[in-house]
Amino acid sequence: MGNKIVIKNGLINDAINPQEKVADILIEDGKIKAISENIAADGDAKVIDADGLHVYPGFVEAHGHIGLDGYGIGYEGMDYNELNDIVSPQMRGIDGVKAMDPAFEKAAKAGVTSVCVGPGSANVLGGTFTTIKTVGRRVDDMVIRDGVAMKCAFGENPKRVYRDKNDSSRMTTAAHLRETLFKAREYLNKKEAAGDDASKMPSFDMKLESLIPVMKGQIPLKAHAHATEDIFTALRIAHEFGLKITLEHVTEGHLIVEELAKENVPLAVGPTLTSASKFELRNKSWVTPGVLAKAGCQVSIITDSPVIPQEYLPLCAGLAVQAGMEPFAALQAITINPAKHAGIEDRVGSLEVGKDADIVITDGCPFEVSTNVKCVLINGQEI
Repeated sequence: MGNKIVIKNGLINDAINPQEKVADILIEDGKIKAISENIAADGDAKVIDADGLHVYPGFVEAHGHIGLDGYGIGYEGMDYNELNDIVSPQMRGIDGVKAMDPAFEKAAKAGVTSVCVGPGSANVLGGTFTTIKTVGRRVDDMVIRDGVAMKCAFGENPKRVYRDKNDSSRMTTAAHLRETLFKAREYLNKKEAAGDDASKMPSFDMKLESLIPVMKGQIPLKAHAHATEDIFTALRIAHEFGLKITLEHVTEGHLIVEELAKENVPLAVGPTLTSASKFELRNKSWVTPGVLAKAGCQVSIITDSPVIPQEYLPLCAGLAVQAGMEPFAALQAITINPAKHAGIEDRVGSLEVGKDADIVITDGCPFEVSTNVKCVLINGQEI
């Protein structure tokens, strides 16, 4: 007999239907087996009484660096940027994650159960992101899906890091990316033309090999872009090469909402609970996620942890609501939308039968600072 839990009489917010409902949830072997009224608890089933409480799917972060930037250990613990090579797609975020970083426990206790983490934005191409749960001692056991996206960056960060080396303008950043994508396309074409003839294979190139999933459309470019000009350059290059793309940060997205609605690409908005530390952040606003969502865009709200500590993801959604975002849209922006953004919506992001039993039980709306998290389950285990 598998491990069973029945959550009884909670007010369920499944992140799919705007209407809340009082019902029970049956969990077995880490998965949601049923959601309905009056589920009988077998003799071996643990019962969690959620009467008068709110039940949500575990919260999901679409873009951050938790575990790669060590909590409380300073610069020497930062492992999220390769600073010697502006083009480094061969980097894998999973290789830098510190599974026992205290930040994970803080995130999990706040109800953030799944995160998409990877390299920072120092490089034009920085490497792949991975999706993991926020509990575990070994990152390999925390993985939902690895290699979900390839990080690329526009704007001020690559220019700042490599200004005295090989990047001093936005044009240079775009040229670096185009050159690498051209090489990757040629490399892939040669490999496919060679077939099983090893003598015709191109010389192995780890950077170009790492970009094959991008060139084949298996994973998107995950494009760091704050300013309107960087957003449009990211989209322009994706169109030129026929690539999938997600836009990350989108600080000035509210200024070009009509264009972004037409593009219909996933948008991860934030981190907004910070000062405008760079020129490209001068139009930072909490209205951005709500404006984009109302236009029909798929919006995720992000902390870019540790820029904002991971546990404050629900608070960020609340501040977006205060600025005009519809509450249900804000809930979706920290649940099902980031799950879609990261390509893990088959596992997490909503309360549906067959999905992982990642569940948050609270005594009120999670957007409000007075609300307490009463219980968190990850993979059907109370944490």
